[in-house]
Formats: sequence, C-alpha cells, structure tokens
Amino acid sequence: MNFQLQTEGGSRLYEQIYEHIKKEINEGKLLSGEKLPSTRFLAEYLQVSRSTVDYAYAQLLGEGYIEARACRGYFVCPVEGMFRLEETAACGNQSCMEAVPSQGALSSRRGRIPEGNVSLGADDAGREAFLQGHGALCGAVSESVHGKRAVIDFSPYDIDMSGFPFNVWRKITKNILSYANSDLFARGEAQGDYELRRTISRYLHSSRGVNCRPEQIIVGAGNDYLLMLLEKILGRHVRIAMENPTYKRSYQIFRSFAYTIVPVDMDGWGMSAEKLVQKDVSVAYVMPSHQFPTGVVMPIGRRMELLKWADKEKGRYLIEDDYDSEFRYHGKPIPALQASDRRGRVIYMGTFSKAIAPAIRISFMVLPDMLLEKYLAECSFYSCTVSRIDQSILNEFIQDGYFERHLNKMRKIYKAKHDMLLECLQPLKGRFALSGENAGLHLVLTSKTGASERRLVQEAAEEGVRVYGLSESMMEEADSATVLLGFGGLTEEEICRGAQALGRAWGP
Repeated sequence: MNFQLQTEGGSRLYEQIYEHIKKEINEGKLLSGEKLPSTRFLAEYLQVSRSTVDYAYAQLLGEGYIEARACRGYFVCPVEGMFRLEETAACGNQSCMEAVPSQGALSSRRGRIPEGNVSLGADDAGREAFLQGHGALCGAVSESVHGKRAVIDFSPYDIDMSGFPFNVWRKITKNILSYANSDLFARGEAQGDYELRRTISRYLHSSRGVNCRPEQIIVGAGNDYLLMLLEKILGRHVRIAMENPTYKRSYQIFRSFAYTIVPVDMDGWGMSAEKLVQKDVSVAYVMPSHQFPTGVVMPIGRRMELLKWADKEKGRYLIEDDYDSEFRYHGKPIPALQASDRRGRVIYMGTFSKAIAPAIRISFMVLPDMLLEKYLAECSFYSCTVSRIDQSILNEFIQDGYFERHLNKMRKIYKAKHDMLLECLQPLKGRFALSGENAGLHLVLTSKTGASERRLVQEAAEEGVRVYGLSESMMEEADSATVLLGFGGLTEEEICRGAQALGRAWGP
C-alpha cells in the first residue's frame, strides 16, 4: 500500500485510506482473496491512529469490498471479475453533472459499520463503555408493565416528532407567505418547481452520490403517487420482482396494478441476483442501502450483479427505494445504487416524510433519460400533487442548512434510543440474535430456540408490549422466529420499560 496521506487541505484520513483501497480493488491491483495488512500494521506504516484504519476497513466491509475472517484478518472480496459498467452515462457525462455541483453545506457525512447477524452478547469497547455509562438508567426505570395497563408500541414505522423545528418551519412559512407574489399561487410545473428539483439534485449528489439533473426529478405527494405514476410510464402487465420479505405498502400498491409480482427470497446480502436471473421479470424493486424489514445492506458485488442483470436486456429496470438512508450511526453513508448506474437502468425514489415529518408528504423520483422521454411524451399532463407553497418552504429549509442541522440532531436522538434499546435487551442475549443494528429505526430479533413469531408476539402482548412479526412483511403466508422492535417513536424511558417487559415475557 504505497501511497501518501494528505494531512492538509484534503479529505479526512480514514476516507483517503478507504478511497485508495477501493480504487486498488476496482482497478484489479488488489485481487480477490488477497489479504490486507492488519489494522495495527497499516496504522504504524501510515503513522496514523489504529482507529483511523478501523474506520476505513469498516466502511469497506459495509460496502462489501472486503470481508473479515475470524482469527485470520481482512481479505478482498470477489469483485475484479465482475461486470464493469462503462463510464458513458445514458444522460451524457458533462451535462449530467453541470446541474449538481458538490455542496459541502448539504453534505451528510455520517455512516455505518458492518451489519449482519450477531449475538446480543457480542462485546466491543464502545458497547462496554455505553453499558457502564447508562446502566444506572435502566436499573432506575423499574415500573412494571402488566396486561393492558400500559401498552408500549415498538412500531418500526413511527418517528420522533419532539425534535421537529416548529419555530423554523413557522418562520419560513411566514416569510414565504409575506413576500409571495401571484406566481406562487399559479399551477406550476408538472414535475414540481424547478428550484426545488435543483436543490434536491444537489442534495442527492452530495449526500447519496446520486447523479442526476433537475429535469430528471419528479416531485409528488408521497411514494404512493409516484409509484402510480410509474405504472403509467412503465406500462401495464409488467412482471416485477420484489425482495421477500419486503416493504408491504409498496407490495400492496403494485398488487393494485395489473402487475404480476414475483417474490425473490433474500440471502444475507439482499435480493439474490442468481435467483433473479431465473425469473421472467423486467423490473426489480430493491432497497439496497437499508432493506426493510431485515436491515440488510447490499454489498457492492451484489449491486453490480443486479446492474448487470438490468443491462442484459432492453427494457429492464431496477427501482431503488432509498428507505431511511439518512439514519446511520457509525462510519460513512453507503452510496445509493443509482450512483453506480452508468446505463440509465435505475429508477431512484426517496422521501422527506421519514426524515422530517410524515405530514410533509413530499417524495421524489429520479427517472433515467429513456423513461424521462416517455414521461414527457405520455404523462406530463398529470399535475404536480404538492402545493407550491409547501415546495417553497421545503426548498428554503434545505437551502438554508436547516435540513442538515435537523438530520444531525435527529441522528443523535435516534442513536441514543438505539443504544438504549441494545443495552436494555442484554438479558435476552442468550435466547436471541440481533441484526439490522447501527442503522435505521428498528432492530430485528430472531429466536435462537426457534420460538414461533406468533408465540413471541402473544407473550409480549400479555405484558402490555406490542411487537411486530417478520411475517407481516412476507408476500406469502408464513411464520417465522423473528420480530421487529422499532424505537423511533418511543422515549428512552418507554424503551427501557418495554425491554424489561419483554425480558419477563421471553426470559428464562
């Protein structure tokens, strides 16, 4: 690893290490199965702290460029022989980037450490420090939860509205209404106001690596509307593959179309590309950055396999639902799948409802150029479903840096709740395995003893706690040994009381 770190004026040290190793792998200079230097050796060689190298390796692990082998070290994953997409993008290289300059003020440089199935008993220095610092709080919260007396709902869909910047939102609204002219009350553009779309394109490029022009973005009142609009663009009688389990609301919307839905079982890295090849479908719906409900993060190798599948035949597309991608608690954000797309095969979808408030109801869809042409020719007569006043408020909220500050604040709030739930679940470590941690607003618990989901849900209900079975997200009737515990809408006290009640329900 012969390279020099830039200590002044460059990116952070761990990012330089991460970028260099990733480049070496992509260029075939580090081959599949090749062993990387230990973190201790590389830290001494580069004269940096070991934690700096740990951060770089953690990001490479999370994106699937390397793998950790017990007692052996870190090894390069099989990437070099994989499908390589040409750099000639469907949208045109330079024109695609002219409208999306990097905006440091909008950047959300937060991220993750490797995820996967781990035992709740797994130790690490950070976890131990947290347990020592917060153990007293769980011990102090000893109020019992029996029967129906106090229901605690571990909903994976709820968010915390206590941190919403009401005063800022009110101020922006007042200013816009005070200085608004008649144009603001006119019909507006079908795709949404250009200023908002330009702001969204810049934000997506800086925070998620998405490459798009404002012209490719369509703004709508929620993903429901955008998916219905997408049906008009893709056409009727489409065969679509969906991860199983999946986000049930999207499944229900697709079912309302004349679509044939084909379930594709997941493995530990998301939708199986090998199984997808066996299906006669033209569209696949995926959540690569943080799959709901499993919490799986799709590694780079699997992403390239999906892009290869999409590029093999004309008319194939991947719908990327970037579900709660903003909430990661360690490392650096995982780039969007669309960021690796050079052939215009990814339809990217996102929303502000999860990050700001459900009532905002502002979502967006990024269309590849081929589908954009079809939209403009056949569907552009549909009016935008979001008020121009609401669009102006959101535009100013993002442009003036309030959105970035709000996200940073909510990450701290959710991280505290996330860590609190991990701590309070420690008594169950012998009976359950945990996955989906370090990102999102819920954890996934799987019984090691094979206790049925139905039984787990019932036993929790008897203690006044509501949990959610994995089968609710399955496309076919099935039972499992897995439940979801959401923490976004609960206070830390409620989290502790609920976890204590689960300990009584599921403990020895």
